[in-house]
Order: sequence, then C-alpha cells, then structure tokens
Amino acid sequence: MSTKITTLEIENVKRIKAVQLTPAKNGLTVIGGKNSQGKSSVLDAISWALGGDNFKPSNPKRDGAYAEPYMRLTLDNGIVVERSGKNSSLKVIDPSGNKGGQNLLNSFVEKLALNLPKFLGQTNKEKAETLLKIIGVGDKLYQLEVEEKSLYDQRTVVGRIADQKKKYAKEMPVYAGMPLEPISASELILRQQQILAKNGENQRLRDQKQETEQRLKQAQTEMLKLKQEISRLENEYVTANKTVAALKDESTAEIEKSLADIEETNKKIYANLEREKAEIDAEKYSKQYDELTADIEGTRAAKRRLLDNANMPLEGLTVEEGELVYKGQKWDCMSGSEQLIVATSIVRKLNPECGFVLLDKLEQLDTDTLQSFGEWLSGEGLQAIATRVSTGDECSIIIEDGTSYVNGANTETQKTWKEGTF
Repeated sequence: MSTKITTLEIENVKRIKAVQLTPAKNGLTVIGGKNSQGKSSVLDAISWALGGDNFKPSNPKRDGAYAEPYMRLTLDNGIVVERSGKNSSLKVIDPSGNKGGQNLLNSFVEKLALNLPKFLGQTNKEKAETLLKIIGVGDKLYQLEVEEKSLYDQRTVVGRIADQKKKYAKEMPVYAGMPLEPISASELILRQQQILAKNGENQRLRDQKQETEQRLKQAQTEMLKLKQEISRLENEYVTANKTVAALKDESTAEIEKSLADIEETNKKIYANLEREKAEIDAEKYSKQYDELTADIEGTRAAKRRLLDNANMPLEGLTVEEGELVYKGQKWDCMSGSEQLIVATSIVRKLNPECGFVLLDKLEQLDTDTLQSFGEWLSGEGLQAIATRVSTGDECSIIIEDGTSYVNGANTETQKTWKEGTF
C-alpha cells in the first residue's frame, strides 16, 4: 500500500503565515491563489518536511515572523512528521509510538515525487534514461543502440561506395570486339621471329635449289664424263623442285599492324576490365549493404523485444531512439495531461511505496486537462498536490497573503478542510 498525505499544517515557512489542508486521498488537490501569495511555499514546506535538509529553503523563515517555522504532516500509514524550532528539528513518530528519523521517511518517500518539476525539466533523452534505469534495461538497450549505430555507420559507408562504383562503371566506355586479356608485345615479337626464321629457312632452300641448278649446268657440260653424277643430281633436282613448289611464305603484316596498334588496343582492353571490376565491386558492396540492413533490422527487433518484455510503469509507454514515447507520441507532442501521467507513473515506479507527487504551476493547463489528470490519479490510487494561479472552483484552498482559505473562511478561525476537487 503506497503512502499518502492525510493532513498538513504549516506556519511561518517562506511566504506562509498559516496553512492547513486535508488533500484528497486519491486524485488531484489544487492550491490556488494569485501570484506571490505563498502557493509554491506550501509545496516547498512539504518537500522540506519529508525530504530533509536537501530540500530546506535557503531562507526558510517567513519575513517578519516572530515564531520559528513549524510543519506537521500526518500520513495514511499512521506516521506523524513534525519540523519545528530554530533548528527545524525533525520528529517522526510511527503508529506504535516509536520515534524515527529521516531514514524512515526515505524508505517510502521518493525524492522526485517531492520535486516532479525537476523530472519534467529534463530533456527527453534524460527522461528516457531515468525510465530505462528504473525498468533495468538501460545497459542492454545502450549496447544495442551502440551496435545499431555502428551497423548504420558501416552501411552508410558501404552504400556510398556502392553508389560511387555503380556511377563510375556507368560512366566508363565499352569497346566491342576486344580480347578479354591485354595483348603481350613480347608474344607478338616471338611470333614474328618464328615466321622470319621459317622464311629464312625457305630462302635457304631456294638458294640451295639455285646452287643445284648451277651444279647441274656444270654437270651437263661434263655429261659424258659424269653420267652417274648427272643422274643423281637430276633426281636431287626433281626432289628439290617438288619441295620448293610446296613452300608458301607467310605474311607478318597482321602482326606488324597489331604491334603498331597494341598500345591503343590494350588501353581499350584495360578499360573493359576496369569497368567489369567496378561492376563486380558495386555488386559486392550492394550485397554487403543489404546484409547490414538486415543486421540493423535484427538489432532494432531485439530492442523492441527488450522493451516489449520490460515491466513498464505505464501501458503504451516505451523508448524509441533514446526518447520517451507514449501512445506513439514523443514528449513534445504529448498533451499536458499525458506528460503529467507519464512523469507521475515513472516517479511511482522509482518507489512504489510513495503514493503522492507535488506539482507546481499548473496554470498552463485548462480545467478539462486538470479533470482528466485528476481522474487518472483517482483510477490509479495516487495523490497529487499542486499549485495554480487561479481562484476558481478547481482549487481546494486559496492562499492569500500566506494564509489558506476554504470556501471563504480563514483556516485560522475555522478548521473546516475541504477534500480535493478532482
């Protein structure tokens, strides 16, 4: 059962002369009045009474007061809290009559409940960090977010490179009819040398034929003496003639042209190879981009599962991209009532034993918003004590010149306390 404030009496604290209040057990109790009348001083006094010296005002005593500050709060768990005297000594008495101290109060009073505007004033990311710390997933979510950012950065680089490769490949020329590999000048020269060697051998055979013809002529002049030699040489001539007839010289013109064009041809071949490599690189980086995209989606899914399974203080509340989101809206897009509901839920989650919150300066909220917030508080069994620059019907008490009034009666002369309006 969470603890709430049953009654409070405050005297001579900051702007307060004398204030008495019985806040509504559940819902919203509004303290109204004009500016500089002591409304905020009521909340400051409650925070000081329950929160200790960390909440003590720098000048706690009311200007012009003879008596020292006095505060008395009764809580629905039976504990009575008093601060009084020059040193504002604390006295805490539990239902059994035993005395306690600040440690007893700290066990069920949440510090942010005494200073909810501190939470409301945080950045959205700071609010989200507070929530994640409460539900115990902050470290895990941080690790997933670091991993997601790293993957996202990698994917950005890879995507940029893939786009550059694709653009580079498209801008490069394509030459049709080119060999797949660059031409080697040494190979062409070798082929040329082989043909020249063969042609040289052919020439040698031609020379040999001519020599034979000459020898034949000489032999014919000596025919009578050298018949046998003539016969042999005739046979040799016939053979040589047949061999020479079968010979055919090859042209080196094509190779010579290839050698002349090799630089330009290789330039085109290298351009084709570079384009092909650029297209392969682009495909590789595009595939890597898709893989990183899948990894990012996996990390985001893990974050969603982590938050979906977390024990959130409020249905519809989550964290996206390091910011609080309630019913699909970030903090700056939430209504005033929704912001109060979210803040109050988180504070309650910090310490479930604390059943109340203090809220200052609710004049920016219209009465419908106050009504909505008050109904939510009642439904959740929570108590809120708030101030508002107003003297309307939504106010439980009116503070005027440091003194509380209920239904037009001065609480110093009449002790009729009104329950909270909402």
